[in-house]
Amino acid sequence: MNGSTLPNVLVVVLRILLGWVFLYAGMRQIFFTDAWSAGGFLKGAKTFTDFYAWFAQPAIAPIASFAVKWGHLLIGLSLIAGLLVRVSAPIGALLMLLYYFPRMEFPYVDGPNQFLVEYHLVYAVVLVYLAAVHAGRAWGLDGWIERRPMLVPHTA
Repeated sequence: MNGSTLPNVLVVVLRILLGWVFLYAGMRQIFFTDAWSAGGFLKGAKTFTDFYAWFAQPAIAPIASFAVKWGHLLIGLSLIAGLLVRVSAPIGALLMLLYYFPRMEFPYVDGPNQFLVEYHLVYAVVLVYLAAVHAGRAWGLDGWIERRPMLVPHTA
């Protein structure tokens, strides 16, 4: 990301804040909460119930839980380090949308105090923005790697 300092600062702050949200969720699910399961969250799905019920099946839930836990952790590390943000941010956005829909009883999300919009949707939009502006280039490892000619493949 090129240009003035303020936009870079804002992008880095957004990247690190969202990175912490994902990193903490992953650390908590992996290291501090043995009983956490994606199946428990998905059993109460209010929309797309058949789709989410498939992930909550006893045979699939452990695989989904593993993917979510480690996905949270790796997305968080990626965002904080500014490494592979254009890969991790869209995956994180998809994950946030997968969290958004099971809680929705149209037009409310997780109760009457949230009309259409709640934090998972906001996180998804911010993650798409971070990918679109190449947020890893702003004081992140993506930018550092790009400035190293030996690390970036060149075509003849």
